[in-house]
Amino acid sequence: MNRVWWAQIKAVVRLEMRKTFFAKRGLWIYLVAALPVLLFIAYAIATSNQQNRRLDIARQGQRPLAAQDLRAVQTGMTSAEVIAILGKPPLDFRWTETRPPENEKGAAVEVGHEDYHYSDGQSDMFVGLVDGKVESINIQEGNNPGQDSIMFAGVFQFFFLRLAIFFGCLGIFMNLFRGEILDRSLHFYFLAPIRREVLMAGKFLAGLMATCAIFVTSELLQTIAFLWHFPPSVRDVYLYHNHGLENAAIYLGVTVLACIGYGAFFLVAGMLFRNPILPAAAILIWEAINPFLPGVLKHFSVIYYLKSLCPVNIPSPSDTPPVLALLISNSDPVSPPVAVLGIVMVALIALYASSIQVRRLEINYTTE
Repeated sequence: MNRVWWAQIKAVVRLEMRKTFFAKRGLWIYLVAALPVLLFIAYAIATSNQQNRRLDIARQGQRPLAAQDLRAVQTGMTSAEVIAILGKPPLDFRWTETRPPENEKGAAVEVGHEDYHYSDGQSDMFVGLVDGKVESINIQEGNNPGQDSIMFAGVFQFFFLRLAIFFGCLGIFMNLFRGEILDRSLHFYFLAPIRREVLMAGKFLAGLMATCAIFVTSELLQTIAFLWHFPPSVRDVYLYHNHGLENAAIYLGVTVLACIGYGAFFLVAGMLFRNPILPAAAILIWEAINPFLPGVLKHFSVIYYLKSLCPVNIPSPSDTPPVLALLISNSDPVSPPVAVLGIVMVALIALYASSIQVRRLEINYTTE
């Protein structure tokens, strides 16, 4: 009997995969999955242009500079001392400010301002001088994988997990049965000699394979776009010495687990509710308020376990509002094995509820 069930599951998967990938009502899912990729491509292009601009400024300098040269400039130095350390500035801007007199009998004072712009090829340095003395120093450091990895983690946690995968699973898994009812084709499955639980398993696996294919591909492209603008030497150090390759593999695993958890939730929701807006809104709100829930209730949420698996923690500055800091931080994480087991258990509970509901499901196209 098990062989027959597996053969039937494979047949259902083949039928559903074709419909899932090319369904017109699901084309928007590809756009949602592509949005973070486009974001990182745009960021890589902008960063590459900025880096090329820094290199051009560094080449225009009187001599090559290093990071320690930029840090050697201090406030209070004269223009001559700055030029002695860094050379003639590649870019400079001068203007005169007319300041009002300190008293009624005094005369207006002309104050000369100078702005010097230096670069070592990696960072920009802006030196502001007033009357020939350094008054302000502003060093804008270039991008590095450590800072960008925090940005990548923020996009992954707050856009990709909570929105892109969430709504992608909503669009695919909610339509596995609801879509058949709207198309008036579910009765063909129910008239076939196949157990409804087997049908449900086949549909779930087809939806899981589709979402994993779409969002794992998206995550791979995001990683490539994220690393694109770094020089090969920096990229190799990040990947092979700073856990970059390990983090990329973890992000892919978290993506698959997110598809499993949210997919199971939306599968049962699609069989219990006619209108997908209500369950989607309820689940979205439940996932959003997870940091504020008591400890026991947190365990009945997918995002609670997914955040514990994310490899990079997002720091929150000291001036961050408490509510936002609570959303960013993961104050009560669980170990990776417990997190994986938690998502699997939540998914199994949802699938068990789906198996009960599918046996009770009755078709009445006239009410749809």
